[in-house]
Amino acid sequence: MARDGEGVKLEQVHGKGRVRVARVWRGENGGPHHFVEWNVSISLLSDCLPAYFAGDNLNIVATDTMKNTVYAKAKECSQLLSAEEFGILLGKHFSSFYPVVSAAIVSIVEKPWERVLINDQPHSHGFKLGSEKHTTEVTVKKGGGLLVKSGIEGLAVLKTTQSGFEGFVRDRYTMLPETRERMLATEVSASWRYSFSNVTSVPGKPFCYMQRYLDVKKVLCDTFFGPPKDGVYSPSVQNTLYLMGEAVLSRFSVIDSIQLRMPNLHFLPVNLPTKDNPIIVKFDDDVYMPTDEPHGTIQATLTRPLSKL
Repeated sequence: MARDGEGVKLEQVHGKGRVRVARVWRGENGGPHHFVEWNVSISLLSDCLPAYFAGDNLNIVATDTMKNTVYAKAKECSQLLSAEEFGILLGKHFSSFYPVVSAAIVSIVEKPWERVLINDQPHSHGFKLGSEKHTTEVTVKKGGGLLVKSGIEGLAVLKTTQSGFEGFVRDRYTMLPETRERMLATEVSASWRYSFSNVTSVPGKPFCYMQRYLDVKKVLCDTFFGPPKDGVYSPSVQNTLYLMGEAVLSRFSVIDSIQLRMPNLHFLPVNLPTKDNPIIVKFDDDVYMPTDEPHGTIQATLTRPLSKL
């Protein structure tokens, strides 16, 4: 909400950040347990401007109430649900229950707990911590307007060949040699926006946000690596990023846009003189110095034609 007053314009939002909640769904008749750990942040757009201008707190939803609501709603969810579905549930509650709230933004980061395998069998109640995180941001407006974004953070991928970088701008400060043989490593952060524009337009079951998350992650990885034997050549991180985003939009019509951030994490070939040979000896693409600072930053957003940003 925004208001002009006393020569200034006030824009405000308030909420509760980093509400950590874990939920277990215990299978019936000895069935497998399901477990999630979420870090939930809530921001409310509400008509509480009198609190700023006049010290009147009448229309403020206490952030402690927001925290308690997260736990209460998690308790009410007797059936397994995804982070996106939980975000929509919370957003619908805050935007409809409180007359002063015009919209609720719910961001969730899911910790990557994975079911363990014992003797190649999935354990009924054992989990281990994985790597990349599943993220979501849900905006629910009063009246049902909806924006759902999902994503991945920390998807670390590397290939030891089939990558190069040639033909770039050169000037007196350029020392980087051109090459058709280098390692390519990055930590992918991806965020994609679903086409649903209202809470009534979200498909019920069988649509599954978790399965779509796994599907998108697979497409991103498959495109980055290429076929298992020969791989696929990458002329630049930019080109690989574009092909990854394009593959997601081509595969999933329910996704309107995708943003990818792919820092270029460098593995520099080591060149060393030896005691017996003071001439620099170039290692044959087998010994490297890993470094992630400084690193190249590559980011782009691909949006389907006629899609609203």
